[in-house]
Amino acid sequence: MRSTTKLVLGLFGGSLIAVAAPLAASAHVTVSPDEIAAGEHGVLTFAFSHGCESSPTTSLRITMPEGLASVAPTMDSDWSIAVERGDDGLVSAVTYTAVSPVPIDLRGAVSMSIGLDEDTPETLAFPVVQTCVEGSTEWTQLAKDGEDPHELDNPAPVVTVSPATGEEHGDAHGEADAASSASSPAADPLGPVLGGAGLVAGLAALVVAVLAYRRRA
Repeated sequence: MRSTTKLVLGLFGGSLIAVAAPLAASAHVTVSPDEIAAGEHGVLTFAFSHGCESSPTTSLRITMPEGLASVAPTMDSDWSIAVERGDDGLVSAVTYTAVSPVPIDLRGAVSMSIGLDEDTPETLAFPVVQTCVEGSTEWTQLAKDGEDPHELDNPAPVVTVSPATGEEHGDAHGEADAASSASSPAADPLGPVLGGAGLVAGLAALVVAVLAYRRRA
């Protein structure tokens, strides 16, 4: 009887762990896309599908990393937006406050446009403070060298900066233009010459016909 009880409790506990593990793994503030090329612009979307345990979300405060050339929060009727700027005039943090608290079983999302320059670091971390009706959660942890970021309890959203692609685009356009020029037939000067000669011959024939008509008359 005791063995059966232990077995049941063990299975029950294992089931709880199996269910809780994926829930904990998904309980993050994510960013999409998570990769942008240096020197380019993009729109980042920060999303969440949970509150602070069982409490609805009221706001997200996102801190900007160094290396951004520009930041422009996206207007949204579901959120009010407050922008903080540093001494250099650049946006240092953005706070999105929900018009109505976001229930724990609904997905919430905010977005902003950012611009990168050629000197932007290889990784950009965006620490987020999620405030709820009761309590708050700080998504600010960063993985150390060799550490798996998925194993962190409260990881900050991170964007990877890939090498600039401007030169490659320029080469592609140049090759396309060259191919277009090569495929276009060259102008043939013989065409206009033959056309002019035909016009002169036609006028001469008309004059001859008129003279012949007058002689017969």
